[in-house]
Amino acid sequence: MKFKTTIILFAIFLVLLAFVLFFEFKGKGEKDEEEKLLALSTDDVRKVTLKKEDETITFQKDEKGEWLITEPLEAKADKYEVDRFADDFSDLKIERVVEEVPKELQKYGIPQKEINLWFKDKDEPIRILVGMENPLDSTFFAKRDDETRVVLIPSHLKSMMEKSFFDFREKNIFKFETDDVKSLKLRAKKTRWVASKKGEEWFFRNPVNALAQSSKIDNILSSLSGLKAKEFVSEEKKKDDVKKYGLDRPEYEITLGMPLENREVTFSLHKEEDKLYATTSLSTKIIEAEDTFLSDLEKEAEELREKEVANFYSWEANRLHLKMGEIDWELVKDEEENWNFESPIKEEADKSKIQTFIRKIESLEAEEFIDPPLSLNLKDHGLDNPQAEIKIWVEEDEDKFKEVTVLIGSEDKESKKVVVKNARFNYLFRVDSAFLEEFPQSIDDWKPEQDVEEKEQ
Repeated sequence: MKFKTTIILFAIFLVLLAFVLFFEFKGKGEKDEEEKLLALSTDDVRKVTLKKEDETITFQKDEKGEWLITEPLEAKADKYEVDRFADDFSDLKIERVVEEVPKELQKYGIPQKEINLWFKDKDEPIRILVGMENPLDSTFFAKRDDETRVVLIPSHLKSMMEKSFFDFREKNIFKFETDDVKSLKLRAKKTRWVASKKGEEWFFRNPVNALAQSSKIDNILSSLSGLKAKEFVSEEKKKDDVKKYGLDRPEYEITLGMPLENREVTFSLHKEEDKLYATTSLSTKIIEAEDTFLSDLEKEAEELREKEVANFYSWEANRLHLKMGEIDWELVKDEEENWNFESPIKEEADKSKIQTFIRKIESLEAEEFIDPPLSLNLKDHGLDNPQAEIKIWVEEDEDKFKEVTVLIGSEDKESKKVVVKNARFNYLFRVDSAFLEEFPQSIDDWKPEQDVEEKEQ
């Protein structure tokens, strides 16, 4: 019985193959008079409908030129995907004309799908009827509703025609401009902190007053702004939905302050088994989203603190003042990037040594923080009378300079650690003391070696 069924199916396949080969042979060598089934401007498309057996999707441009989905339900559309679809079918290439006046369309499977395009200043849409796939080269049989001929259209359109409503939908529904955010309050399973932005820098306000690693705070904001739906689990957020997905008591809650827009938005996130559910205080949607960024939300403020003692770029430094014991030197960089003593002498300095010294200060990182009240007693850390004071002037913009002041306290010879202070902050840094080896003992240490050798001779 099975063998008989196989023979019948094989015979059907041979008939279909013969049918396709007939039309391939018939059209072989013939050059189509018209290369396009449709050749109009994508910019003029105002409405598009994709009709398939299982669903109909309608896209409409609003007054701002943005795509909206109006059917099967109203939602924002993925601009990139809809633009691609409109572009593909408003300027539609013909692979080959199959038959000018077909006697029947059913043998081509027309229509299995229907694409309607409404253009500016046209009342009626242009309808493109798409049939079955050509098994020889994966092109598709198709025709315009207002023409008789059947043609083959490119195979790459398959993936576009098979996209679902979800594929065309805008999945990034919580998007905001990260630069507009000036405050952030986070509550996670085991951590809570508050931060605010001043200029381009983020500062923790609770549980500690300290400079944050701005890049890590910005990463959190980018992750929230780029949060995309894997699935829309609720279109109209109701009380029962909020409870169902654990968002009445979310594991993560992040409140963003946007003072210029005079608004505040709270993200609520809850993970249940392997699924992350998300919504915001301004959204009616609940989505299932990727959970790859949750580890960032679980970091305590201590992990996100800026560990660099002084945040600057060494190559932008153009003035240096060093005070240490009897040393009180000032050096400047000229237009040719060379360093010169300004005081106590006016001579050329060793460029390489000065640059190495400044890079050492730039690369200082905390191995431990000392916060108030312990940091307020400077005497305990040798900072009431520091062993050295370094001031570095850094050019931020044209005619705008930033002054960086670092004080060097007492060194623990046994642990090889030294306490330092950035004058901007009321907390201290404990760092590796190896950088102290770069400090000069006399002015000759920072002079060019040739000058020192000549002096000794």
